[in-house]
Amino acid sequence: MGDSAAILGVVLLALVGAFQIALALGAPWGAAAWGGAHPGVLPPRLRVSSLIAGVVIYPVLLLFVLASAGLAYLPWMPATGRVGMWVLSGVFAVGAVANFASRSKVERLWGPVSLAIALCSAIVAAQL
Repeated sequence: MGDSAAILGVVLLALVGAFQIALALGAPWGAAAWGGAHPGVLPPRLRVSSLIAGVVIYPVLLLFVLASAGLAYLPWMPATGRVGMWVLSGVFAVGAVANFASRSKVERLWGPVSLAIALCSAIVAAQL
């Protein structure tokens, strides 16, 4: 079950990362991100933030999940394991609450995705 949860979590992290890259490249989906305060194309500072999230943060998280679940060997990533997976689960649980509470109806659609990542991370952590 832990491997399946890790794979699902990785797929969802890749989806969110791709979404962030699309925002950075000018996709007009601002209502679905960053609180939904910028419908259409995001302003430059948020496009930079989306680029960093999509190119750096989400790929690192994705690799962290794979390494923690034992599905990838990454000797350069020393902080793998149970504690990190519980932290990741908590961060995405808080993110899910924020998404569900968003003023933007479109951004609320990310709530289930964040919650699923949190649950997948918790399952992986519990299996370690």
